[in-house]
Amino acid sequence: MSSPRELARVPWQALQFYSTAPYPCSYLPDRVARSQVATPSHLIDSQVYSELLRVGFRRSGTFVYRPHCDGCNACTPLRVPVQAFKPTRSQKRAWQRHRDALSVRFVSLEYRAEHYELYLRYQRLRHQGGGMDRDSREQYQHFLLQSHVDTLLAEFRDDRGRLVMVSLIDVLSDGLSAVYTFYEPSIKGSPGTFGVMWQIELARAHNLPYLYLGYWISESSKMSYKAEFAPFEKLTKQGWLRSDVTSPSTEP
Repeated sequence: MSSPRELARVPWQALQFYSTAPYPCSYLPDRVARSQVATPSHLIDSQVYSELLRVGFRRSGTFVYRPHCDGCNACTPLRVPVQAFKPTRSQKRAWQRHRDALSVRFVSLEYRAEHYELYLRYQRLRHQGGGMDRDSREQYQHFLLQSHVDTLLAEFRDDRGRLVMVSLIDVLSDGLSAVYTFYEPSIKGSPGTFGVMWQIELARAHNLPYLYLGYWISESSKMSYKAEFAPFEKLTKQGWLRSDVTSPSTEP
């Protein structure tokens, strides 16, 4: 993680940072987490958020944070340098399987019942018991549809017009940030893998050097898949360091 001195380089003196009270970790059992939060959220536009993302922050709705846990550094910010990305055989298969089978279009960042229903099906079957499977419409909107930055909402449909996948992506000064993707849980193949690869290609097409994938947690099966998109870069105390190591995982 970056030092307070690195944070001071962000030229927005109006920002303030505070630490939350401890709360149960969502990814590692029997651990307690804390976050450092950047405020006020209405001042964090795309340019400010680009700088914060580079020093390890992430957003959930308008809530901009980074892990600030006592005695734990399991959450590692990870990004893919898109020009250097080399897909594995299984990733190539996922790309070939879904590329021509799905059509994509960008839509406005607003509530759609069809999207919400897909989100609930995804949570109930892919992340049952995680709490998000009971999200109300208001919780869903706060989590995914509130943004002070440049955010894209992409929907993917099959040849029958059925909604199969939805991706939210932030557009930043040096890349794209994968906010969240959810998909039809009954679909065959590897839609999650395809979704990440599609975002890599989108960044490449717009000459953006990185796709930010959020936090990689090697001990968590929910997060370990991110290390399969190699080579990747991890944020360390020495800055962003390249790694070519891949890790076996489950489908995101």
